[in-house]
Amino acid sequence: MPMPRIFAFAALAIALAGCAAQQSALEDEIEPWEQARVVGEAESCVSLTRIRDTIVRDDRTIDFEMVGGETYRNTLPAPCPGLRAERSFAYETSLSRLCSTDIITVLRQPISAGANGPRCGLGAFVPVELPNG
Repeated sequence: MPMPRIFAFAALAIALAGCAAQQSALEDEIEPWEQARVVGEAESCVSLTRIRDTIVRDDRTIDFEMVGGETYRNTLPAPCPGLRAERSFAYETSLSRLCSTDIITVLRQPISAGANGPRCGLGAFVPVELPNG
């Protein structure tokens, strides 16, 4: 016996409400840093003397907080294993700038000689504005 039309609509409404609740739960899981807004053109280098702090967001994302309040996001071309877990990296450059052609090395904790992690290439430096910041 076919389901009466009213029950079919009620079942559809319940299903849609469940989808909306799932979508809302997914939106709640988005970290504030993932909602950064691009506020300028990408740059290939940043001045080392202007870097105030670095924040490792995940295995591909590093925010460079600059003197003067700007933030440059660097999204690595590929995931760098262990970067998020260690939240620490080093770099070497003979210039006074850090560039998209440079390589970072994940520093394993505790830091000990010869125990460094993977080496990974940087991407472009994109100026971003973080929510509430």
